[in-house]
Amino acid sequence: MTQQIPSTEPELTGVRNFRDVGGLPTVDGRRVRHGVLFRSGHLAHATEEDAAFLSSLGLHTIFDFRNAADQKLEGPDVALPGVRNVNLPLSDPADGAEFWKMVRDGDLDQLRSILADGKGADRMIASYRLTITQRTAEHSRVLHALAEDSVPALMHCAAGKDRAGLSVAVTLLALGVERDAIFDDYLKSNAKHRRYRVHRSSSSASAYSPEVMELLSPLFDARAEYLSAALGTIEETWGGVDPYLETALGLTPASRERLRERLLD
Repeated sequence: MTQQIPSTEPELTGVRNFRDVGGLPTVDGRRVRHGVLFRSGHLAHATEEDAAFLSSLGLHTIFDFRNAADQKLEGPDVALPGVRNVNLPLSDPADGAEFWKMVRDGDLDQLRSILADGKGADRMIASYRLTITQRTAEHSRVLHALAEDSVPALMHCAAGKDRAGLSVAVTLLALGVERDAIFDDYLKSNAKHRRYRVHRSSSSASAYSPEVMELLSPLFDARAEYLSAALGTIEETWGGVDPYLETALGLTPASRERLRERLLD
């Protein structure tokens, strides 16, 4: 039986951006079931209390969308007894390694050169588009797993914002969730208590100056324009959600119906 968590969010100490995706409305009047689909940032720093709470959810599968570089930086997820862990990187560890090193180590002039004048937001938009077009096999695997046996499930990446955000959004599209509700859930990652802590190599005040934080904000914000770019890519490339699900992700009508039965009230 699926555990239903309270409507108030738990106070997790070492896991950021956790939430139950339950309750979101579909276009045909149904709602995502509570207690079957969760999302969060990484679990590497989960406390014993955090782990006990996560264990109480009755999870079947945890999808970790981090790559090897992320795992080296943050550490492996805390192991939860009886839960299947699936590492399914949605980015290449070499992709942008120098870029992210500069984000951590770079001085103000370097950050200006790579992030100012809209370059940071442009990079995020390009990343979202590429994730949609180049990670169809991974998104297909997630949807088929959810349709067959992998719920309750938790999806996470590092911050629980971009890679997990896109995978959750693709799942919600397959369920027929209203677009406004998909965006509302995605943008919840901007809440102060959910945001990923920015890592900079220097601990000096200048490393976190207002200008530095302003330059970095496009990388650590959840912005509607990013998700819009991803959904627009689906429309431009496949002509709509249905052909995207069927052609790119191989989700047959029967599989989609099984998915809906597992995740919707």
